[in-house]
Amino acid sequence: MIARITGRLFASGRGLALPESSAPGEVLAQTSELVVRLGGREVLAGVSVAARAGEVLALVGPNGAGKSTLLAALAADLAADEGDVRVCGRAVARWPARELALRRAVLPQAASLSFPFAVEDVVRMGRAPWAGTAFEDDDDRAVREAMDATEVTEFAARPFSALSGGERARVALARVLAQRAPLLLLDEPTAALDLRHQELVLRICRERAAAGDAVVVVLHDLGLAAAYADRVAVLRGGALAAEGAPGEVFTGELLSEVYRQPVEVFPHPRTGAPLVTPVRG
Repeated sequence: MIARITGRLFASGRGLALPESSAPGEVLAQTSELVVRLGGREVLAGVSVAARAGEVLALVGPNGAGKSTLLAALAADLAADEGDVRVCGRAVARWPARELALRRAVLPQAASLSFPFAVEDVVRMGRAPWAGTAFEDDDDRAVREAMDATEVTEFAARPFSALSGGERARVALARVLAQRAPLLLLDEPTAALDLRHQELVLRICRERAAAGDAVVVVLHDLGLAAAYADRVAVLRGGALAAEGAPGEVFTGELLSEVYRQPVEVFPHPRTGAPLVTPVRG
């Protein structure tokens, strides 16, 4: 069924510009002085960030800081009011939709479908941009590997609508992985997951970065960001409060100010990664 749908949507891949291999550290997406206004309110105010091949960039900050808006702008799902957004060196508005889909894969906060598709069919939707190209033959392997990585293979035949919230989140991530785009944009991928699967998702992020992809992930858990991100961008009130390696950026002073909650930051006794804990009592 999915194959028939995608076949009609993308009958031919002839003339399609396919993604090229990226050099380590190459900028695959960036914003420059990005301003976004929603409902007359400035949600992002002059934010400049870059996602580089081989790195995990975590976007952190309190509720309403602009993290999801920034991710949506990088994905070209939300237009900039001022400033510039580029993917693979080209302004996002200049990318044809299908060629953009070959270069960036997006995981939104909520995953919902109106029809009772089976889990495997949902994951296979990620392969739609490759229909009619020389890489179409990779579909089965890409779907299988994505399902194995996210541990959803055992319920491949179940309807997506019958899954728990955490199971749906993992299936949605599998769809993104099956797309095999070099830029992954993930909005709170761990929000509905238990401890084991939170760690699984962040390990997948690290693996994709090690394979040469650029990964941008919105996180609320500062411990996960510190443990798995190469760089963190701390947002506050729609502006960039700090950006750099977690060990440099995550200080008690900065985080206490940004979150308006006293916190302490300690080095992990084994890894040295920052451990962030609220001041209690």
